[in-house]
Amino acid sequence: MNQHLSPDAIKAFEPDQKIGLIATQDAEGLPHLSLITTLRAKSATQLMWGQFCEGRSKDNVRHRPETAFAVMTLQRQLWRGKARWTHAVREGADYELFNQSPMFRYNAYFGIHTVHYMDLLAVSGPEPVSWPGVAAGLVTTATTRRFSGTGLGPAILKPWAQRLLARPDTLKFLAWIGPDGFPELVPVVPCQTADSRRLVFAPTVYRDQLKRLVPGETVALFGLNLDMESVLVRGVFTGYRGGLGLGTGAIDIRWVYNSMPPKHGVVYPAQPLDPVTQL
Repeated sequence: MNQHLSPDAIKAFEPDQKIGLIATQDAEGLPHLSLITTLRAKSATQLMWGQFCEGRSKDNVRHRPETAFAVMTLQRQLWRGKARWTHAVREGADYELFNQSPMFRYNAYFGIHTVHYMDLLAVSGPEPVSWPGVAAGLVTTATTRRFSGTGLGPAILKPWAQRLLARPDTLKFLAWIGPDGFPELVPVVPCQTADSRRLVFAPTVYRDQLKRLVPGETVALFGLNLDMESVLVRGVFTGYRGGLGLGTGAIDIRWVYNSMPPKHGVVYPAQPLDPVTQL
């Protein structure tokens, strides 16, 4: 881990056409993951990102500023690190910079209304991707998922979300709260749905980090495809079966969140409907 971004990393973070993720903690100290494509470097020791829609991560960082982040470029280069949120502004040079970018300059529906800043604490990357490890994990997961369902009902994931997370080409990232109070954020592409209530994954990549998980840990998993369709689920890690490196880990789903704009919100458990009244 380094405490400064290299010039190459600063340049790689600039485009809007990338995947940027921030892991935060909610009011109950549970992990949350958000797609923040505007995440970029302000300097070698400071990150910034623009907010254009409302979501839980923006409130989370104000109360628990410890975060983890990941940036993946279109060339599949990956950086990960930890940062601490410090403040936000609604005007100034960085505000103008974000709103003059091609993604927001000509957008008739929304623009950046707040710029958030974070102090960089640690970063690693670009990290090499072990494609043989990913392939082995996908094979292991595809084999074991058939026998790993809960056999319970009613369904938790909607059919669309279950299909999204079942696809091997859906990018997936796992987060939990580490002993230092910061979220841990780990790619876990070899993860698929066993049924609408359980996820399974093979720890064939990032094994040293994934083995830190202990049964009973609350984890969040963010799934994203190349069409920028996504879903966030949270559940309980129930342990590894068959031996770490040969078996699979299981996550029993407890909570589902629509992470796509314009309306973020909890999908499961079902939320009460509030009547709309005209004053």
